[in-house]
This record gives sequence, structure tokens and C-alpha cells, in this order.
Amino acid sequence: MDLVPLRLDLLLKRMFQEYRQEGKIFDLPKSRFFRGDPALDTSIEVQGRRASTPLGPAAGPHTQMAQNIVLCWLGGSRAIELKTVQDLDELKIPRPCIHAANVGYNVEWSQELKLEASLREYVAAAMALKILQSSGLLGDEVSKQETVLEMSVGYSLDGIRSPRMRSWIESMKDARAVIDELRGCLTGPLAPYRDLEFPTLISDSVTLSTFHGCPAEEIEQICEFLLTELGVHVCIKMNPTLLGRQEIEHLLYDVLGYNEICLQPEAFDRDVQLAPALDMVRRLDGVARAQNRRLGVKLSNTLVIKNHESFFRDPVMYLSGPPLHVITLNLLQRFREQLGTAIPVSFSAGVDAQNFPDMVALDLAPVTTCTDLLRPGGYARLSRYMENLETRMREHGAATRAEFILRHSAKGLDAINATVKQEAMRAKLERWWQTGQPSLREVIAGSGDLESKLAAEAGLFNTAPIVARETADPRYAAARNRGVPRKIGSQLYLYDCINCDKCVPVCPNDANFVYETQPVSVTYHNYRVDAGELLQLPGEVLRIDKAHQIANYADFCNECGHCSVHCPEDGGPQREKPRFFGSLDTYRQARKQGFYVEYGQGTQAIYGTLDGWSYRLAVDHDLAVLDDGIVEAQLDYNSARVLGWRFVDDQPVAGHTVRISAFLELKYLLKAVSDPKHVNYVNVANVGV
Repeated sequence: MDLVPLRLDLLLKRMFQEYRQEGKIFDLPKSRFFRGDPALDTSIEVQGRRASTPLGPAAGPHTQMAQNIVLCWLGGSRAIELKTVQDLDELKIPRPCIHAANVGYNVEWSQELKLEASLREYVAAAMALKILQSSGLLGDEVSKQETVLEMSVGYSLDGIRSPRMRSWIESMKDARAVIDELRGCLTGPLAPYRDLEFPTLISDSVTLSTFHGCPAEEIEQICEFLLTELGVHVCIKMNPTLLGRQEIEHLLYDVLGYNEICLQPEAFDRDVQLAPALDMVRRLDGVARAQNRRLGVKLSNTLVIKNHESFFRDPVMYLSGPPLHVITLNLLQRFREQLGTAIPVSFSAGVDAQNFPDMVALDLAPVTTCTDLLRPGGYARLSRYMENLETRMREHGAATRAEFILRHSAKGLDAINATVKQEAMRAKLERWWQTGQPSLREVIAGSGDLESKLAAEAGLFNTAPIVARETADPRYAAARNRGVPRKIGSQLYLYDCINCDKCVPVCPNDANFVYETQPVSVTYHNYRVDAGELLQLPGEVLRIDKAHQIANYADFCNECGHCSVHCPEDGGPQREKPRFFGSLDTYRQARKQGFYVEYGQGTQAIYGTLDGWSYRLAVDHDLAVLDDGIVEAQLDYNSARVLGWRFVDDQPVAGHTVRISAFLELKYLLKAVSDPKHVNYVNVANVGV
């Protein structure tokens, strides 16, 4: 199933309406919005631009659609790495593709929208954030609003040098044409935002993602091209194989106990080795400086392993989560032993709310997360990251991120002495270290970039003790990550489930949603066409036991299968629950169980495919018309009594069954998802703002 973005105006309409009515935005309750302590400066510099927090999502399933990016921002992310795009955008990614029951495994790796659609979606996300900030909708609830969006591109030199990719990157640097196009949908209640000064620079920095096994010389040529010809800052995403097979096997098996994980020996042979990678980084840093650009390194990519699970069909899969956290931290230590503080490092590997403050204390910027957001709670987990960091900063008496890094361990004074050679300044800093007065920034005022140098040196001193502690922490070991979500043995179907709602937040695209219906027990009769008459069949009962129901917005669902991992029942919400499409075209293209709702002046219609049979139910006050392609039946909406019928194409079909059961299922679905009390992607076009 291809992803189909929603128009910007409809996303905004849902955002405003849902917040005013229910205190949520895209299903995230306002209690989980990051608010931020304005007395604490948690900001970082990302390739020359300022982000108010060091937190962000890694390029992946949480950054490919506009609503995903808004959700990340609401949770406190201010350094957002957009999902990787490439010239080859006719992808056939296996389904399912994500399994994060404990450790993370996946077989998806690239943006699933066409390049042009990705551009529009990223620009729409930037505009949505600007509108959200300008609207006053959140009042004073959210501070620290400076945000950096970072491109992620792949995967080969030829692809990145292609005219389409060149044009795409240039459009991200200057998006005024797309912005002007999207302004056109800001009408009616949204018209006040039409003339906002939307930043035309969406991003001027790129994280380079290459395939496992990409030669070092090709990586270097790509970086040179990006730095010199396209004029963007570059961050090179490194593979964990740099640590070496022997060391990774020791960590995985001897230290962590993941004996079921089987490495791919050839991956270590194909991937760049550490020494050549370090030489390449040194050379590219010189190229970047000559171009007045910045070069950084990201640790790390996922780890390619053999597929030992039955969830995926591919022979290989990619590892993330707890074991990768330990592997990548040890790679960081090796990297810094060789390069010191010369190259800034960003980090993504098994990051969660508990270890996030320590990752910040390593002067990693930004610190990004992915696998943890695939666990129950989803985006609601994000705000805890920053809350924990701010708590730790207050505990250390640190008002800024740099002060926190310096005071994180007893090595802060060593970092000061290693960085500052001027005796008078060192004496001032030593007094600050002892008393905390005045602030660090007051002490070093007028000293250029001394604050960042102190943070970098302190992060270097913090590396060995933090890596040792995290490596020995049992929560990353296999014994702590064997548990899987419990299955209870029951089967999902169209209505009713156990109402755990786990499938809603674990979906990165916010495709699953809750709606409310009326519990009913209705006796009905189907009819069989016989000799030009309808013969009543024996009575049956439709039961809907619960008011609280789950549905799926199919245009946002890429059938990754992850919600089925966390659902206690069998079948998968993305398959068994009502799948609503955003247009008649996408509904018809799907050719599987699904629904589409059409609104008119005082009328409503729902198209639905049930048990392989397609229907259209149109409702006009108390009159309903059910069309199954063979028979069109007029019914009393309230009683389901047949008022009249005809063959659709005047072609009699003996023995055809007119299913009143379909009428009832469609009737209750249409009524429930159309209820304006709960705004969703299905009814948003038909509710006010």
C-alpha cells in the first residue's frame, strides 16, 4: 500500500479542532507535550544552525510524513532528521518491515514517497510548525521553539548526482515555490496564516546514508560533491562494523548474551574499516573547512545481521535498540581515541529517556532516537527525555548544556585545564568550578567559542566512564530483552477488541485511531432474490458490545506490521479493523477490505468492501440506499426495512443475496466515524475549525 499524504489544510484543521475539543494533537495528549524550563538553556548548534534541544528522531519511520514531524516536535524534538530519500523512489519494500518487540529489527530503509511528494511533505511540516507556533494555540505551554530539520540522502554517487536529487536538495535549500503553492490551500479560517513569513530555507545540511558495503572512495566522492557543488553541510552516517567483527562478537555474545544474533561476516569484509574511515574523515574535514562548511559524523547506522526471526521473509535484517547502544558507544570511544574533539559527533543507537542525559553529557549533538518510539506509548515517550535531562541539569546546578557536560563527572576541572592555557582565564574557571558563581557564560564572555571547546573536552573526558557503565548495565543485556508482547489467543474482527489501544501510539504515521460507536444488538434478515422477489432468510444478530472502537486510516498505513506485534489479539489491526481511505481512487486501488466516506450537502455515503464484496451505502435523512453492484435496495435507515429494490443494470441474477448485515455494519461505521465530537482523518473535511 502506497502512502498518500493529507492536504496541509486538512492536517491543520484536524490539529486545531482536535486540540480545542479533546486536548490532543494527532492523538498525542497535551499532558505529553514538552513544555521546557525557560531557565535552562539546552540548545545545541547543528551544522551552524541553533536547535533549542539536543533531542530528535533519527531518520526513519517517525520522520517521513508531516504529522510525524509535528508529533516529534510536540514531544520536545528540535533537531529532526528527515527520512532518507533517494533517486530510485519506485521501491518495493517487503511487508511486514518493522519488528520492535524488545530489540529492534527492520527491513525498511528509505522514504516510501516519491521525491517530489517527500519535498512537499517536508515543506508542509515546516509550515505546520510555523503556523502552530504563530497561532497561539498552545499558549505558553511550549518553549524552546528553535528547530532544525536535517536532510538525509542516499545511497550512491550516481543517484545523488542525478538531476532529480540535485533539484530536490536545491529545493530544500530554497523552498519558496513549494511554499507559495501550499499557501493556496490556506483559506477560510486558515486564511490568517496565508501571509506568514515562512522560512524558505528548510535545510542546508545533509546526513549521508550509504548502503552497507559502499566503498570508502565512493563515500568520499559523495561528500566532496555535496560540500563543493551543492554547498551543504555534511554528516556521514557510519556503520557499526567499524568496530570490527571480533569486538562486536565479544560485546554481543560474551558481554550481552545475544547468542541468537548471527552476524554477516561478509558485511565486515565489504564495509569501510576504521583506519581508512578516520583518514577519510580527516581529509573531508579539510574540504569542508575550505568551503566554509561543516563536517560531522553520525554513529551509527543499523547493524546488518542474518534473519533468525519468522516475521520477515528477507534473509537479512537490520538490528537496532539495546545491543546496538552498547556496540555504538564502544565505537564512539574508539573514534574519539583517534580523533579527539576534532569532529562533532551525533548519536543514534538504543537511545531512550533513561540514558538520554548521559548521551548529552558526552557532547553528542544531536542525540536521536527511533526504536524506543516504536514501543508502547510511541511519541508520548519523547517528553520524558527532556524532562529527565532538565532534572539532571538542576541536580548538577547547571543552567546550560555546557555546564551540565562539565559538571556531569569529576573530570570537569581536568577538561578546563586541558582546554584553557591562559592562566587568568583558567583561574576564573577554577573558581567557577568551585562556587558556581558567576555563570559559566559570564566568566568566559568575549572568549569566542570557548564554551563549545570546554563542552567538547568535557564530553571527551566523560566518554570512557560512561561507555564502561553503559556496557556493564544489565538492562542492555539479552536477559532483560527476551520478553515479547503477550498474545491472548483471540482474533480481531471489524468491531470490538480488548480496548488496550496499544496499536494507536506505536504506529509512527498515526494511522490507527479511536472512534466511538453505540453498542447494539440488532436482529436482522438477509434476503435472497428468487423469481423477481426478495425472500426473507432466517434471522441473524449483529452485536457491537463496546462503544470504544479502533480503525485504520489506510492512506497513512504502509502495512509495516508493527502494530500487530504489540496487539494482544491475532490478525493485526492494520488488516482486520476498518481501513478508511482518503479518496475513492485509493479505496478502489486497494481491492481489499476497506472503506471510503463521501460527504455531500446534507447527505453521506460510505463505500465498503466486506468479505470480498463491494458496497455503496448512501444516506439522506431517513432513507438509505444500499448498492452491491447487482441489487440496489432502498431501506428505512432506522428499521432496516426494505422499501424497494431493483437490479442495478437491469440484469436479473437469480439466487443473489441482499445482505442487510452489510447495511448495518456500514451504517454504524458511517455514523460513528462521522461524529464531529471526535475529529479524525476521515471526517476532518466535514467538521468546522
